[in-house]
Amino acid sequence: MQNRGMKKWRPFATMPEQYRGLQEMIKKQAEVPQPQPFLTEDQMEQINFILVEALHTNKQVYLTYYKKGQCITETGFIQFIDSQGKLIVFIDDAFELKNKMRLNVLIDVRFV
Repeated sequence: MQNRGMKKWRPFATMPEQYRGLQEMIKKQAEVPQPQPFLTEDQMEQINFILVEALHTNKQVYLTYYKKGQCITETGFIQFIDSQGKLIVFIDDAFELKNKMRLNVLIDVRFV
């Protein structure tokens, strides 16, 4: 007699379409609608002040921004601010990679 071992029961593994559908539903439930407009004039001025100070003093900041239905917070150093193109360049703390971000997706900026 061969010992085939016991197979673990995986209820959704036999129905990949249903599994993908459930994963998509869970992902959509976690999404946050993008508010319009994000910030008041005072909030935008405060963010601008912090960005400029962080750039000139090389202080680390928390950047909270909106991306694909999610509010994401990253830690990094501001490297460049292009106010004409409404873009910032920052080096993230986790992987030390250069990232570009549009200013209109920023929700909050704070010093670490």
